[in-house]
This record gives sequence, C-alpha cells and structure tokens, in this order.
Amino acid sequence: MEPLTDNKQTILHICRREMLRPLRDQILRISGFDVDSTLSHTEGMSMFWARPYDLVLIDVEGESGIGEAEHLCSAIKTAQPGQLIAFVCNWRVAILTDCPDEIVRTEFDPAAFVEGVRDIVPKH
Repeated sequence: MEPLTDNKQTILHICRREMLRPLRDQILRISGFDVDSTLSHTEGMSMFWARPYDLVLIDVEGESGIGEAEHLCSAIKTAQPGQLIAFVCNWRVAILTDCPDEIVRTEFDPAAFVEGVRDIVPKH
C-alpha cells in the first residue's frame, strides 16, 4: 500500500466486477487519488470504519444491484451522515435510485470517469 499523503483525496471503491475494479482503481490512482478498493460490500463496510474517505464510490451493476447498493449507502449514511457517496452506474440505474449524493455515469471513457469523480470530491 502506498503511504498516505495530505494532498491526495481518498476514495473507497467498492466494485464486484473483478475485471473492471483494478482498471478503475488504476485510472483513479494515475489521476492523483489515494484509492482503497474491494470486491465485497461487507469488506467495504469494514474498510469504511478503518479510515476516513473523501468519497465512497459504489459500483452498481445493473438494476439487480440497486437494492444491495442502496442498503450499503444507507448503512454508511446512518453511521456517518456527512459521508459523500456516489454510485457508478448506467443512466437507467441512475433514475431508479436516490440514495447516493452523486452519480458517475459509466461510459467507457476513462477521462470522463475521472472528471466525474473530480467534480464530486471536495477540493483540498
């Protein structure tokens, strides 16, 4: 794990897609973010308790993943109401949920993905 630095914004990325998660993590790291990630919502909750994050980024894979993502979002917001949370999802999922603070759309455009995250995370 890389040492923490005061100037990097921290992101907890929770994504069940084994092929996509490392790619998104690397894109975010190259773009200057400090990223912790996991495939598991349960482990994600444990990681959330372990250190503060500027943003919790939850990947929502299709309409079938909305319930579980909303449950995790609600648990985090109940524990820490001020925590910034964003779902990474397609346009259809975005209109079916209202739990997260923000939505990052999932077009396969790494620059647009990073720009969406930068628009959400508070500037230091």
